[in-house]
Amino acid sequence: MEQDGEQQMSAGDMQASSSQLFVDSEFPANLSSLVCGGRTPLSSLSDRITWKRPQEICTSPRLFPENGRDGLGKQGILGDCWFVCACSALQRHDPLLSKVFPPGQCTWTDCGYQGRFTCRFWHFGRWVDVTIDDCLPCLGNKLCFSTCQDKNAFWLPLLEKAYAKLHGCYEALWAGQVSDALVDLTGGLVQRWPLGEEQDKEEIFNKMLELKDLSAMSCSVLHCREGARDLGEFHAFTITEIKRVSSKDNLELVLLRVHNPWGRTCWEGSWGKGGNGWTRLNPADSSQLQNIIQEGEFWVEKTEFLREFDEVTAAFPIGENGHIQSIWTGQSLLHTQQIHGSWIKGWNAGGSRNNESFPNNPKFWLRVRTQCEVCLLLMQRPRNGERTTNHLHGIQMKDGTQTRSVSCAVGLHVWKVEKRRFNLQKTLLSAPVVGTSSHSYDRQLYLHCELSPGYHLVVSSTFIRDTEGDFLLRILSTGNITLNEVATPRPLVTDHVDVSMGTWDTQVLQGSWEKSHSAGGSRNFPSFHINPSFPFCVPPGASIVRVTLRQQCERDQCHAIGFHIYTVPHNSSQSVFCLEPTMSCIPHTHSQEVSQLCALTPGQYVLVPSTYLPDQESEFTVTISVKTERKQIQSRETLGRILQEVSVKTVMK
Repeated sequence: MEQDGEQQMSAGDMQASSSQLFVDSEFPANLSSLVCGGRTPLSSLSDRITWKRPQEICTSPRLFPENGRDGLGKQGILGDCWFVCACSALQRHDPLLSKVFPPGQCTWTDCGYQGRFTCRFWHFGRWVDVTIDDCLPCLGNKLCFSTCQDKNAFWLPLLEKAYAKLHGCYEALWAGQVSDALVDLTGGLVQRWPLGEEQDKEEIFNKMLELKDLSAMSCSVLHCREGARDLGEFHAFTITEIKRVSSKDNLELVLLRVHNPWGRTCWEGSWGKGGNGWTRLNPADSSQLQNIIQEGEFWVEKTEFLREFDEVTAAFPIGENGHIQSIWTGQSLLHTQQIHGSWIKGWNAGGSRNNESFPNNPKFWLRVRTQCEVCLLLMQRPRNGERTTNHLHGIQMKDGTQTRSVSCAVGLHVWKVEKRRFNLQKTLLSAPVVGTSSHSYDRQLYLHCELSPGYHLVVSSTFIRDTEGDFLLRILSTGNITLNEVATPRPLVTDHVDVSMGTWDTQVLQGSWEKSHSAGGSRNFPSFHINPSFPFCVPPGASIVRVTLRQQCERDQCHAIGFHIYTVPHNSSQSVFCLEPTMSCIPHTHSQEVSQLCALTPGQYVLVPSTYLPDQESEFTVTISVKTERKQIQSRETLGRILQEVSVKTVMK
C-alpha cells in the first residue's frame, strides 16, 4: 500500500496547478452525477452538496493508510453499506486490491499529479476500466459519502465514485446486495447463507469457521428485533474476525468481531461495551480483545450472532495463482467457459418448466472431460442499463418512496445426455441432474455440483414466458470442459421456396454502428433513424432475396442484432422511417450472424441493420443475394451437360 510522500505540495502549488487538473466531463461534478430518478432521500440533500478535491479537504491526502486496519470503511449519507462491506475483500487480498485499484497512479504528492484515477470492475463477464477525476461530494468541508477510518486516506471514496460512474450516478448505489458488489470487485463467486432454519445454522457456522482466514465475509440484518434495534434494518456489516477463546472455566467460546459501516458501536448484547460476557474471560484476555476494536466494531458471541443476524455472505477465496478456490473442497477452479445470450420474445423466451414452451429456451452443450467439481453461474444484465436490485432493494423509505426492481426471476437446469443426438422433449420431461429449486430474482445465481464425463444439456430460463433479457452463462470447474450454444432455428417469412435453381446476384456491403452517430438501436428507440441504411434493387423477374447480417466481434461479446427492409415510397420526400417495414428480421438475436430469406416484389428497397440497444458499437457486413429467374444458357459445345451462369459471388448459408 502507498505511503505518505516525504515532500508535500504547498497550498500555492495546489492552486497554481488546479486549472490543469483533469475534469471528467462524462461524470461531472453536478446534480446529474448525484441523483438519477430522485427516488431516495439523497435527492433532498443534493442541493447542499459541493465537490472538492482531496487536497482541499485535508492537508496531507494519500491513497492508503499506513496501518491497514485504518482502511476500514465508514458509510456516509449514501445508503451503500453493501458496497462498503464488500470492499473488505480488497483489504484481505493485496493482489486483488492492485487489480481493482492499479498501482503506480500519480497522487497528490507526485509532480505528475493530474487529479485522474482509474479503477477496474468485473462487469458482465469482463474487467472494465473506469476513469474519474478526484472531485468528491462534500457537505461543508467533509466528505458526505464513504470515508476510511484514517480521514487522510482516499482509496475508498475514489473507488466509490468510480463505482457510481459505472452505474450512472451515486443514487444508483442506494440499497444493494453485498454479493453483487463482491462479484464486481473480485470477478469471483459468492455464497449466500440465510440463517433461517435452526438445523442449518450449525452447518453454516462450521463452514464460516473453515473460511475465517480465507474469505471476505459479511452479515446482514433484514428484520429488526427487540433488544437489537440499534443494528438497524436492511443493513449490512463486515465480519472482520472469528476467534476461538477459552473462558475462565476452560469452556471454548467463539466470538465474532463485526464492523458496522455506520462507524458507531450499535450492539447492546452481552459482549458489547460493558456487557457481562466479558466477566467470563480472564482479565488479560478481556482487555486485549476490547482494545483491538476500531470505531464501529463490536464483539458478539456465536449464539447471539445466529439469533440476531439473518444472512451471511462469503466470497470464494482467490489463490496466489489467481484462480478461484472452491469453498466446498478447497480445490482451484482452473477451467472457465462463458457465453453471452438473450431471451427474446416470440423466439426463445420459453418461460419456466410450467410452460409447454420451455424447450424453446436458450440451450447449451456442456462437455465434461473428466469427473470434476463444477460451478454454473447465470448472471442477468440489468434492464435499461440499470443495476439489478434485490432483497435490500425495493424497500419502503422513510419518506414513503420505494425503489424499483429491474431484474426478472431466472432459473438454470442441467440434464445428462448420452449423446448429442437425443430426444429433447423426453429429456426435459425427466429429472435434471441439478437445477434451481425456484427461479430467483438475484442478479447472479449459481449451482454447485459434481458432474461425470460426457455431454450435459444446460437450459437457462425466465419464470414468465416471453420475458426478455440478456444473460451471461459462466461455468468454472476443476476439470477440463467445453461449452457451446445449441443453435435454435428461426422460422423463415416465406413458405417453401426452392433455392437450388436459378442465378444469385450478390453484393457485400461494409458498415459500422458508432456511438452517438450511427448506433441508433431498435425501433423501440427514437434514435432508430440514425442507423446505417443501404439501398438495393429487386429487378423485374426476381422475387427471392436472402439478406445476411454479420457483426465483427468475438462470439462471447455479441450484441443483439437484427434488420428491417423498407419499400422506397413513390413520394421521394417521405422518409422510409415513417413507414412500417416490408420485412423484418426480429427479434434481435444475440449472435454473430442473422439471416433471412424473403419474397419481395420488384422495386427499390432500403435495408436498415441495427443493434437492439442504442450506442452499442461494432463493425458489420451485410450480404444481399437476389435470385434472378434468368433463362438457362445451353452451350453449343458438346459437353454433355447444361452450364449455368454464376454472377459475382454466391453466399448461401
